[in-house]
Amino acid sequence: MPLHYTMKSMENKSIEGRRHPWDVSTTEARYIQEQLRELWEGKDRLGKIRTVAGLDASFVVTGSQALSKRISRWEWLREANRAIACVVVYRFPEMVEVAREFAIVPLNFPYVPGLLSFREIPAMLAALKKLEKMPDLFFCDGQGYAHPRRLGLASHLGVLLDRPSIGCAKSILIGTHGRLAEKAGRWTELIDPRANGERIGAAVRTRAGVKPMFISQGNRISLESAIRLTLEVCDGFRMPRPTRDADHFASEIKRKLLRGELSEK
Repeated sequence: MPLHYTMKSMENKSIEGRRHPWDVSTTEARYIQEQLRELWEGKDRLGKIRTVAGLDASFVVTGSQALSKRISRWEWLREANRAIACVVVYRFPEMVEVAREFAIVPLNFPYVPGLLSFREIPAMLAALKKLEKMPDLFFCDGQGYAHPRRLGLASHLGVLLDRPSIGCAKSILIGTHGRLAEKAGRWTELIDPRANGERIGAAVRTRAGVKPMFISQGNRISLESAIRLTLEVCDGFRMPRPTRDADHFASEIKRKLLRGELSEK
């Protein structure tokens, strides 16, 4: 398949060269993932980690945006499809919160399993742009390498920004795993039987007696380091603190938006 016009600049491996359009078809989106996958790094290239961030997204979605009558601005916001992205930043390893930002952008890409990054990342980039300094490591609420094309949300974002990232998913998209011990800190490999048993991530017991989290490499990190760092930022709950706080923050912003208590900017 020849290089699509939307991907011409990806022949340049700089951050500028990794940018791509977001207003694309699902076929183009899959091809973009395949091209970005060539830039993915699965070994540790972490540098000094002084700050880490959790990222998550929420959505305001309705069946139709066709409005037949005049409505107020806040009524319009309640009807319009929007993506809300939140980022919470901490000083590491102390895990003291140092910043949090959010962004609300139009939601144009349809819900398609395996292409969720095209719904969430535009809003995440807008939120990250508001930070004074880019964090050293991203914890993303979603898949990384454990993805059909090996480029889930965490990998997509990490490759775009050339930053280390970790996928912290609450459920399995693809793959299977064996028996997992109940003790917190234990883990077992997540493998893809359709790819000759390739290791694509891990089921990690972040809290004893509860369902595991599914951790996978985002970018510029080994699976072992991704698991270690995830456990380092856990604080007794199932979800790692960065993604849990970002999730709560996104829910709070969504509630305030729907109540008309804040601007979409």
